[in-house]
Amino acid sequence: MGYARKRTQGSSSQANTQAASRQSQSTSKKSSGSIWQMEIGGGSKKTVMKRLEVLLFTSELADLIEAGMTLGQALQALANQGEENSAQRYVCQDICDRIVRGETFSSACSHHPKTFEPLYVNMIAAAEAAGAMVDVLRRLADHYERSDSMRGKIKSALSYPVIVLIFGVFAVVAALVWIIPKFEKVFSSMGATLPLPTRILIGMSNALINWGWLIAIIAVVLGVLFVKWKNSPSGRYKVDGWKLRAPLIKGIVACGLYSSLAYTLKTLLMNGVNVLQALKIAEETCSNAVIAKALNTARMRVTDGTSISGPLAASGVFPRMMTDMLAIGEQAGDMIGSLEHIGSRYQKEMDRNIASFTNALEPILIVAIAIVVGFIAISILTAVFEVSATLG
Repeated sequence: MGYARKRTQGSSSQANTQAASRQSQSTSKKSSGSIWQMEIGGGSKKTVMKRLEVLLFTSELADLIEAGMTLGQALQALANQGEENSAQRYVCQDICDRIVRGETFSSACSHHPKTFEPLYVNMIAAAEAAGAMVDVLRRLADHYERSDSMRGKIKSALSYPVIVLIFGVFAVVAALVWIIPKFEKVFSSMGATLPLPTRILIGMSNALINWGWLIAIIAVVLGVLFVKWKNSPSGRYKVDGWKLRAPLIKGIVACGLYSSLAYTLKTLLMNGVNVLQALKIAEETCSNAVIAKALNTARMRVTDGTSISGPLAASGVFPRMMTDMLAIGEQAGDMIGSLEHIGSRYQKEMDRNIASFTNALEPILIVAIAIVVGFIAISILTAVFEVSATLG
């Protein structure tokens, strides 16, 4: 609501602000500019901001609005900080122009889906509904920081296992294509009966040599079909359900969703949005189809307009601890405080699950490669012993 007042009070001055800002563009371009300058030097026009750029855009926009600027003024100031062909200038200027023409901030952001993901657009819509633009922008910045931090930790932890996996796959393929056929010729010339593991290995080698191109085509076709199915409503629902049950990753995915849901509901309720509307916005914000459906069902079951713990518990999707904590908050008349505790708890649990995931993945990959390489070695050695025994 504070955001709405600022926009109303500043609408009469936005046109003058834009003209003055455009007049000073040549001067601002010569200055050192923002720490998140999008582009160094020339180049073709960019229209998509990277995740780090969105993070910095969100953080700086929150600072400018909190300092007293209207949304249009803040966007124009950020547009002026970008280089001529940068994504920063293009996106900020387009959003600013759309707002001047009467669109909401969330609607203007939705015209840039490659820059602002659905979660971002829906959270801005929640901010507009709750009148908590600065708070939500801060939360979005925290979300991007947590996301980038998580990706950085996982990438760092995966670097060694991925290198091992790549070399392991290359070694297996090289053995099946170049080494095993030579052993097969030697074993065939001796006329010995080969052990079952060796026959299996030779069959795999022949299949890869003779039908490798067909296997590659089938793999690509299956991959394309899977992606299409995954993007369909039924496919997305099944895949999202699998993410909540899959070993290793279920703790990360589920805890992240529960934490995000709790913080979203807290922000909405804290700013006067009623429970039913808060559930609706949370449903649209949620990136998991299973959780979104559970929220939709819970919203249909809310009868008194205040209690949501019972309908959420009845869905069977949310953990008992989460719904119990929410029920205690409702009974104590402090639902917002309860949601804060839920969000914090599951955020910490997600961090622990990330550490467990990265620690467990490395030995799993090493053991898997060791099994494959060990099978190849045992198959060859048993055949050598068998042939040696026959000759002896």
